[in-house]
Amino acid sequence: MRWSNAITDELPLIKILSVTKRSAATLTALAILVAAPSVAAGEAGPTAATTAGAPYTTQAPIVMLKDLDSGEVLFSRGADKRFAPASMAKVMTAYVVLDLIKKGELARDKQFTVSEATWKKWRGSNGGSTMFLRPGEKVSVDELLKGLITVSGNDAAAALAVGIDGNEAAFIKRMNAIAAQIGMKSSNFGTTNGWPDGGVTKVSASDLITLADRLIRDHPAGYARYFSLPKLQHGTSPEGKPIIQANRNPILGRVLGADGLKTGHTSEAGYCLLGSAKRDGRRLIMVVAGLPSDKARREEAERLMTWGFSVALASNDSRQGKKAASGSARAAP
Repeated sequence: MRWSNAITDELPLIKILSVTKRSAATLTALAILVAAPSVAAGEAGPTAATTAGAPYTTQAPIVMLKDLDSGEVLFSRGADKRFAPASMAKVMTAYVVLDLIKKGELARDKQFTVSEATWKKWRGSNGGSTMFLRPGEKVSVDELLKGLITVSGNDAAAALAVGIDGNEAAFIKRMNAIAAQIGMKSSNFGTTNGWPDGGVTKVSASDLITLADRLIRDHPAGYARYFSLPKLQHGTSPEGKPIIQANRNPILGRVLGADGLKTGHTSEAGYCLLGSAKRDGRRLIMVVAGLPSDKARREEAERLMTWGFSVALASNDSRQGKKAASGSARAAP
């Protein structure tokens, strides 16, 4: 599969052999306009007004990078396009559960019993990613949240939903109501875990950034507790050995300061990632989606975060310019 890249397309060289004195200014202006690359709507890269430094180029169809504290969008391409989020939908499930805990309506040590129906529907042999829950097993909300985020357990998402609201459909209604409350204008959820549902579950990169922003701000303790665990041990294999699964987030341990959030992958969505990292008090949140492989996702995410932390914020440049103009700051050497 090959994507068009409006950002990096090369432009034809214009040779002007001779011009009259009268038309020189006109042709010069025309050459400047032609030399400027056109950018399709929704696929814009960063502008000089947003960031200072080398521009970011990508072939990914959906990319967004935001500085959380300043609110500046450092890069945006296809940010408002609606697409299937795959397992990134589990961040919405986590937000709902953490919100209930914060309100005192749910305890971390509350135990839910895994139903036969949940096990049959979401066991690893036919339900994708799993934390290997067993029918009749009693599991705490705390453990289910770890399974939901660390190993992307589809069974964990369903067990939480059924335990909280009695069935997945009722919990999904809760997800959609809260998504609307926090400003996710383009999103709709039809599953608790992002499993393909015929196009019902759709989000945008902009909405996912909003979700991550709100989760980190509203539930900092929950974010720190659940989103950067390197591995999860839960369940036993047929041989009686403990099942240990590594965190699927490709930027954890690879990108300096990376501390969450969630991967996603289906044949419809491609390889996706909603991720965040913090360095020297500065937090960035990113979305990449629609990539053709796990390797492409990992490399794109690493490159985007590295670029993001290397660019200067326009707001910082503006503040520094004002200080320099007033004589209250010394120019950088």
